[in-house]
Amino acid sequence: MPGGRRGPSRQQLSRCALPSLQTLVGGGLSNGAGLRCRNSSAVGLSAPPLTALITPEPVRHSRIPDLPLDSKLLFEALLFLYLLVALLVQYINIYRAVWWASHSQPSASSSLNYHLMDYHLAVFITVMLARRLVWTIISEASLACPASLLQYLVLIAARLVLLTLCGWVLCWTLVHLFKHYSVLNLLFLGYPFGVYVPLCCFHQEARAQSAECSFPDPDGSDAAPLRPKAFLRLLRAHLRDQLSGPAPSPAHTCPPSPELIRSEVQELKTDFNRRIKEVLFNSLFSAYYVAFLPLCFVQSTQYYDMRWSCEHLIMVWINAFVMLMSQLLPPSYCDLLHRSAAHLGRWQRLEHGAYSNTPQHIWSDSTIWPQGVLVRHSRCLYKAIGPHNVALPSDVSHARFYFLFHKPLRILNLLIGIESSVVLYQLYSLLRSERWNHTLSLGLILFCNYYVLFKLLRDRLVLGKAYSYPGLGLKTCRDS
Repeated sequence: MPGGRRGPSRQQLSRCALPSLQTLVGGGLSNGAGLRCRNSSAVGLSAPPLTALITPEPVRHSRIPDLPLDSKLLFEALLFLYLLVALLVQYINIYRAVWWASHSQPSASSSLNYHLMDYHLAVFITVMLARRLVWTIISEASLACPASLLQYLVLIAARLVLLTLCGWVLCWTLVHLFKHYSVLNLLFLGYPFGVYVPLCCFHQEARAQSAECSFPDPDGSDAAPLRPKAFLRLLRAHLRDQLSGPAPSPAHTCPPSPELIRSEVQELKTDFNRRIKEVLFNSLFSAYYVAFLPLCFVQSTQYYDMRWSCEHLIMVWINAFVMLMSQLLPPSYCDLLHRSAAHLGRWQRLEHGAYSNTPQHIWSDSTIWPQGVLVRHSRCLYKAIGPHNVALPSDVSHARFYFLFHKPLRILNLLIGIESSVVLYQLYSLLRSERWNHTLSLGLILFCNYYVLFKLLRDRLVLGKAYSYPGLGLKTCRDS
């Protein structure tokens, strides 16, 4: 009617229409700001919290069976046996003789030039390779509870005798080596320990048992140097890890808050890095003393196949690396890392101007973000990749942690690929070998590699079945 009050037109209604749930989520509600229309008129609605509008699905974990794992003593015995076989193979490659030559030559009486070998060096290398086995025997014996005082005294006496015998053998071999070799050759004997101390012991990494080793400066800085007693405690703790293995890993408890999730990830990341350092050091240590140190004490007139010896060095390092990785990173530990990565999530950085019409949020450290949400952090735009995302968008270590462990079989597949490549290459070399020492060395090493590859393939087959059926054996965090 003329002069009457008219209602709002369709265009006005469309401009100030109430937003949908997606618009509510993208309207900056985490900051508590009200919604505004295009004509800048405020809508009289209280902004609900972001967690009330976004409810991520609960994280579900697969149940994996308890796969058999070699005991500590059995693994150290097998590793020591493999290293002894590899040492024997290296000595065969270096000191092989041509027994079909004329009988006037001294090398024709046997297949090896025994008169050129230094038995003191071989004994020294054997004792160095047996250090982990000896310490494991002592540790396992210490855990046993003696039933009587006599058994306790016998146990203490056996430990003293074993340690004294190892120390006496080392001193006896070192005295002989000091008499017959130059200082340059002797420096090779302790080179790994000289490298290990500055690399591992001066690294200021958070440890539960050595947290008191660092002392802050009076001005409040935390970069103060270690005191002598603190350094000795740190060195002793690192050497104990190398001899007896790392401390037990923390358990996954499905933390309810983002702060606890990030704290658990930090603890697991520190434990994983410590295990990787132990694997790298011990594998390089084994390859150094097995395949490289005998070459340093070869006489200048002695001929040997340098290419084959270097190839043997690489093979020993790879095999020792895979054996230590499979023992220190068992399937249960990898599943623990996978569960923590599922809670952590990952962010993908986007270019400026991308997704300009998509709702965006300000990242909050107390919010569990679902998959596909866009957030802004440190003037950059990030997109949530995982089903649960509590990681710090700008933290590269969180992204690496999720990349490595969000797929539970990634490490196992990597180990299988490495070991399979080594076995195939050795089989190819065995088919093309024309010398008896090459055939013998490849045959001995292949038997050891078959056992390692069999265990890896067995674990892969069982775990592949467990993770491939998402509807069976799943449990949520509440059920854990």
